[in-house]
Amino acid sequence: MATDIKETTHAVEAASVMKLLSARPRLLALGEPTHGEDTLLDLRNELFRQLVEQEGYRTIAIESDCMRGLVVDDYVTSGTGTLDEVMEHGFSHGWGTSAANRELVRWMRAYNDGRPAPERLRFAGFDGPLEITGAASPRQALTALHGYLGARVDAGLFPCTAETLDRLLGTDDRWTNTAAMMDPAQSVGKSAEANELRLLADDLVSLLDEQTPHLITATSRDDWDRARLYGRTATGLLRYHSWMADTSPSRMTRLVGLRDRMMADNLRAVAERGPALVHAHNGHLQREKSTMRMGGLPLEWWSAGALVSAHLGEEYAFLATALGTLRHQGVDTPAPDTVEGLLYALPEDRYVVDAPRLATALGDTRPAPRVSPWFGYAPLDPAHLAGIDGLVFVKDVPQS
Repeated sequence: MATDIKETTHAVEAASVMKLLSARPRLLALGEPTHGEDTLLDLRNELFRQLVEQEGYRTIAIESDCMRGLVVDDYVTSGTGTLDEVMEHGFSHGWGTSAANRELVRWMRAYNDGRPAPERLRFAGFDGPLEITGAASPRQALTALHGYLGARVDAGLFPCTAETLDRLLGTDDRWTNTAAMMDPAQSVGKSAEANELRLLADDLVSLLDEQTPHLITATSRDDWDRARLYGRTATGLLRYHSWMADTSPSRMTRLVGLRDRMMADNLRAVAERGPALVHAHNGHLQREKSTMRMGGLPLEWWSAGALVSAHLGEEYAFLATALGTLRHQGVDTPAPDTVEGLLYALPEDRYVVDAPRLATALGDTRPAPRVSPWFGYAPLDPAHLAGIDGLVFVKDVPQS
């Protein structure tokens, strides 16, 4: 068995990854089973460098706020701001404190320096402006969309003025009240103002689409793409806030599903620009349904990866990451009857596994699911092997 498994492994390199796939995917998704470990992010950075240099990839998209990601993209493409400012303001979820993320941004800026625009690397956040405790105000995205159109489209075509938007939005703390996540009555998402804003946002997005030929000529495709991002984000946030105010049993299922739908829409837009490496938690990138318990209730929804895969087919590829130990979080040597245990027995520190061949090598052997003592690490579900194109295995993850 060990020899059969050994034959499915390869070095974690771009060339080895591409050999596992039938063609170069437009979106190559690299998942991680836990957040905040620079060992895994360093591996991501090295793989991205190789994809850039050997396979023509030009974009990296990570699980971070899509609006904040524009700050990073402006810096790496044109040098706007300073590295310190970008790390402070360009990332959500605390990712800006990561040394590996800082090195990624520094390297991308250095790579782009002096290169013509078509050859420059691009950065994207593809998460919505969402945290587990709540959601952002739609103000930034909605007013940016209105401003982009207002400078280029006849005022008579607009559904409202900027002053009307400002009045309906009110103060941002109405939208960002963290109590609303647990108490729908605290949310403004179904107020008369919010309902009117949803209609206006839909009209503004429609106007953007209707004026596409003019707008691309008057500005640029990049500016138009950014306006589309504003539109997706504004409508997505308003929809999310509406469901935060909902009191039905489906409330949490819809909220987690809406987040992944916003991710998927952003990833499909990234894919339009050309091949990109995507990095996020395995759970957001898998092809299978996602499941969790929240507030004692079981939730099931389709992940961003499942949604994108349904649209892109073979142009989407998924590399999951599994690990052996994370001792500083209490995750010790995996049991030998788990997938992680079988891979841990091999001598190499890290490698990528041909997942379909591994499933064949296991035959009728059914590995046991690994149980994590720490909530922040999600072990590989053996039943998901068939939906994985490649499995990156990291034997030991030291504390960052």
